Amino acid sequence: MKVGTEWKYLYRAVDSAGDTIEFMLSAKRDLSAAKRFFKKLMRADHRRLPSTIGADKHASYPEAFAASVKEKVLPVDCELRRSKYLNNVIEQDHRAIRRRRRAMQCFRSFHTAERTLEGVKAMHMTRKGQVKRLHGRDSEGQAKFVASLFGVAA
Repeated sequence: MKVGTEWKYLYRAVDSAGDTIEFMLSAKRDLSAAKRFFKKLMRADHRRLPSTIGADKHASYPEAFAASVKEKVLPVDCELRRSKYLNNVIEQDHRAIRRRRRAMQCFRSFHTAERTLEGVKAMHMTRKGQVKRLHGRDSEGQAKFVASLFGVAA
């Protein structure tokens, strides 16, 4: 996605049902960014242990995956599947962000893009009912979830 005049990269993790697990906006698409995303993925409170990870054919994924398994960030029995067709579920989840971004036209700074994407994804996850122990009508629970994501007082 474009932020200002430069391209930035949105990493997304989605399960087989299309539910968002984690996301991260990065300035670069390299080995360290992929490793950071795998660590963030496994630290998430609302995550499940992945059995397979689908990724596109970017060269940084195999090295980052192997390093994450070696550092015991990812489970040993986890498998990396690299195929451009496996990204269809991820791209469908990303459709809500594309729709919002088109309406806003563009982000001017990295910080603004990151915070806006976090808010859009959090509300999207809540609306889809995929946050553990949180129902769609539980406004107090939703406020606590948003506060835990953004570190703000509810």
